[in-house]
Amino acid sequence: MENEKNPLVSIVIPCYNHDKYVQECIRSVIAQDYENIELIIIDDGSKDESVIKIQELVPQCEKHFIRFDFRTRPNKGLCVTLNEALEWCEGKYVSFIASDDVMRPYKTREQAYYLENNLNSIGVFGGVEVLYKNNYKKEIKKNKNSYNFDDILLHKHNLPAPTSMLRLDNVRAVNGFREGFIIEDWIMWLDLTEAGGKLDYIDKVFSLYRRHDNNLSANLEKMYAGRMQVVEVFKNKKNYNKAKARVNLIQARDLQNYNKYESIRFAYKSVLADFGILFSISFIKFLIKFFIFKRGGVN
Repeated sequence: MENEKNPLVSIVIPCYNHDKYVQECIRSVIAQDYENIELIIIDDGSKDESVIKIQELVPQCEKHFIRFDFRTRPNKGLCVTLNEALEWCEGKYVSFIASDDVMRPYKTREQAYYLENNLNSIGVFGGVEVLYKNNYKKEIKKNKNSYNFDDILLHKHNLPAPTSMLRLDNVRAVNGFREGFIIEDWIMWLDLTEAGGKLDYIDKVFSLYRRHDNNLSANLEKMYAGRMQVVEVFKNKKNYNKAKARVNLIQARDLQNYNKYESIRFAYKSVLADFGILFSISFIKFLIKFFIFKRGGVN
């Protein structure tokens, strides 16, 4: 399975009700220009035709990959599904890709080589191409950077989940994904870096991320609850109050165009959590947008 130049990479696709997209996702893994890949697909009790769509590509996957496993069973949730897959992984590195997202052909090769040559890096990420409901596409790519625990806790990071590649040993060392968390990727990035180490971002687009009504990021109330849930885990950290302030400011910013009153309420909560946030660039930008650009109204 392993060789000196091309270590085995485990790619995991958790699927739930994505019969319209799952084949495109699988084909993007088949199209990787890196040969030493094992693919693990778990259908988490889909109620649509996802299983049928996956089964249609099973013969091709069995022929193409070093190892291939497809399993389906009743719904247990995303974190349970990801942790089940981790038990079967045999690679040195692991990538998780949602069944409605798509990998660029060079993703596995470039990220595996990066981790081989950057031994202090726990994982590597990159830019995304966002596909909106109207088929409009937009590439989002930032400058190359590295992030430690405090950066990630304070939301001073750019780590798009669809672009991740992580060292499997490190993921297992933190016992995989914490079950019961709304934002399973953010808590994972924090668990991975809490004892030290960094997660790196490369200025290259690695994945297509599909935006639609079912995306968690479209649900502001649930996202806020998920962020606060994660922050409370680290209430003994020195930056706990700053992290709470950042979460409230993010919610205030996200609500600006929809509910001005609620936006101001969360901005006030941000200042209560950490008075110093008043002098941050993020808060100043929030105020400028709030007072200059009059969009939306109070609900």
